[in-house]
Amino acid sequence: MKQSARVQIGLTENLSQFLLLVLVNAFVGGLLGLERTIVPLLASERFNINAYQGILSFILVFGIAKAVTNYLSGRLANRFGRKRLLVAGWLLVLPVPWLLTWTHSWTWVMVANVLLGAMQGLTWSSTVVMKMDLVGDKRRGLAMGINEAAGYLAVGSMAWATGIWAESSGLEQALTIIYPVSIGIVGLGLGLSLFFIKETNVFVSIESVTSTIKRLSHPFMETSFRNPPLRAVTWAGLINNLNDGMIWGLLPIYLHQIGMSYAQIAWIVATYPAVWGLSQMLTGALSDRVCHKTLLWLGMLMQAIAILGFLSSSQYTWLMVSSIGLGLGTALVYPTFLSFITAQTHPTDRAVTLGTFRFWRDIGYAVGALLTGIIADAWNIQISIWVVAGITAFAAWLIWHSLSCLSSQP
Repeated sequence: MKQSARVQIGLTENLSQFLLLVLVNAFVGGLLGLERTIVPLLASERFNINAYQGILSFILVFGIAKAVTNYLSGRLANRFGRKRLLVAGWLLVLPVPWLLTWTHSWTWVMVANVLLGAMQGLTWSSTVVMKMDLVGDKRRGLAMGINEAAGYLAVGSMAWATGIWAESSGLEQALTIIYPVSIGIVGLGLGLSLFFIKETNVFVSIESVTSTIKRLSHPFMETSFRNPPLRAVTWAGLINNLNDGMIWGLLPIYLHQIGMSYAQIAWIVATYPAVWGLSQMLTGALSDRVCHKTLLWLGMLMQAIAILGFLSSSQYTWLMVSSIGLGLGTALVYPTFLSFITAQTHPTDRAVTLGTFRFWRDIGYAVGALLTGIIADAWNIQISIWVVAGITAFAAWLIWHSLSCLSSQP
């Protein structure tokens, strides 16, 4: 009881720990961003992989590894603690800088992406759940907006930087710059997690005493299939990452095919996650005040329109507009997904339901890699983009018909 008396739930009350978790998540995003522009181009230029399915295979294994560890982290967090999972995630990626930089085997690139996926499943999930634990039920949207903003701004910044390095010094030389940068990111992320981040399970125990939300009897089944609002948001999350997987794997190649330089590709590819990240500072706070349904269906619809925008012109300016639109649409839905799931579940179920949602959301990477790779090989990249835009529009319809503002209000 003495420990509980000293613990206060709230953003202001736990600001220093909250900001440290934001910084750790930025390091996670930075490590992922290092490969976002480079690896699809390496597949075709260093490894001479011509089939789109082969090029997208690194996203397939990344998505599966991340999805599985997301699900496991939700269950393990209550048993072993959030901090231990966070540290374990950083330990997993110790070999990744070497694998991505020096290997001349596509198999080892795949291994690196398995480790990256598992690492993000453990680290990003842990920071999300720990922030939810700290801030309480009134400012979770803002907390998620800040968390996702930090992570995806780092993704966008590093994606831009690697493209600029490749433009100025060549693809292979850029990898030698990436090596020390990635080592530094891993060292800082691990050090902060190990020595400065504190466990947050005690906050869950305190909040559970006052929560009036009904416990879920089968959190995985209810989040995935049985509870209509939770199911709709979970499957919309899968579709969100399905289109992100296509953008990650095929967009740099498509842009190269229509004549964009490495520097132009870097700006277009990096603008999307950068806008996505920065805008979440606003959209996260909005999700604390505005009907979740409105933000979710509008965001998915904006994504669909922006994806089609990449096909409507080969002009650099218009491609940048499409990238900005895609980032804004994704920013509307990403923190709102997490805020909605948390608002609908008991604090004791939080880690498991968020883990289940994130499992299905990141299976979207694997589904997107398989689907768009098959379509691009059978026809072309343009058809893949059309199909993904249509599926994303379907997600907007699904949200519109499955949620009500009454059931989805914070």
